[in-house]
Amino acid sequence: MERRILHGSIKPGDIAHALRAEFNRGNLHAQTVGNGDRLAVQIATRLEAQSGGQTAMTVAIQKHPDGVIIEIGQQAWLGVAASLGKTAISALRNPLSLLGRLDDLAQDIENLQLQERVWRVVDRTAAALGASRELSERLQRVVCAYCGTANPLGEGACLACGAPLGDAHPTTCPNCGFALGRDELVCPNCKRKL
Repeated sequence: MERRILHGSIKPGDIAHALRAEFNRGNLHAQTVGNGDRLAVQIATRLEAQSGGQTAMTVAIQKHPDGVIIEIGQQAWLGVAASLGKTAISALRNPLSLLGRLDDLAQDIENLQLQERVWRVVDRTAAALGASRELSERLQRVVCAYCGTANPLGEGACLACGAPLGDAHPTTCPNCGFALGRDELVCPNCKRKL
C-alpha cells in the first residue's frame, strides 16, 4: 500500500471526482464508495471487457486537518498475468497468433500501469487546486517553546520573546508529503531515505 499526503485546500471529493472521470470509460469502471471525509474509489476492469485480463484497485481518500491522505491498495493482477500467459503460450505455439492478441497485449500493459496512472491523475488534480506535498500554511509556523508564539519558518529567534528557535523547523518528505522531524533519516510513512 502506498500513501501520500497532500497539503492545501483540497477535499476527498475533488480527488474522487477526478479519478471517476479518468477511469470510468473504456475497459475500466470506477465508482465511489463512502461519503464526506472518507471515500474510496474502486477501479476495476469491466466484466464485459473485450480484451485483456481482469484487474482491480482501491484508492482510499480521507480528509486530514491540512488536506487529504491518499492510499492506493494492492492491485489485483492475477487476471492480467493469466492473460499475458495465454498470449505467451499462443505465441510459442504459433507466432502469427500474436497478431490476433495485440489488443489483449496492449490492454494488459495498460492495466499493469494502473497505479502510475492513478498517481498522475492525483498529482494533476492537486496541482490544479493548488495543493502539494509541501507543508500547509498552518504547519509553516514554528511555535516558541518558551512563550507559545507562532513564528514564520526560517526565523532564528522568537519574534515575541527573542528565545532561540533552533532546529525546530518542520519539513516534509519529498516523496509522500509526510511531516518529518529534523532528526529523521528515513521517512516513517514511505520508508525512503531522506
